[in-house]
Amino acid sequence: MIQKVYLAGGFNSDWRERVKNISVPMHFFDPKLKPDKHWSEYGTWDVHYIKQCDIVFAYMEKTNPSGYGLSAELGYAKALNKTVIFVLERGHEKDRYFQFLKQFADVVYETLDEGIEFLKTF
Repeated sequence: MIQKVYLAGGFNSDWRERVKNISVPMHFFDPKLKPDKHWSEYGTWDVHYIKQCDIVFAYMEKTNPSGYGLSAELGYAKALNKTVIFVLERGHEKDRYFQFLKQFADVVYETLDEGIEFLKTF
């Protein structure tokens, strides 16, 4: 069975392409590619595809300006009993809010490469 993976995280780098280029066949829901809709429609799109996925791959880069969207997506996924892979890049380790968010992940890594390697096992 091909796993369906929702990609949660910032839009300012190519990390999503790195994840999607793994050698294991998976179907990705990428919010960066969703149609340019009114801001009030963003959450509806996200919730719809989080419900459809098997795994949420959440990447909090140190350059991400807030992490609010990622936090909401990660928490919602956990409430739906989805598998959550959380990559909390070095630079956020002292932020108490991100330390709290780790409690809602099944696994937590410090580098994108570590998270990708684990994703490949599904």
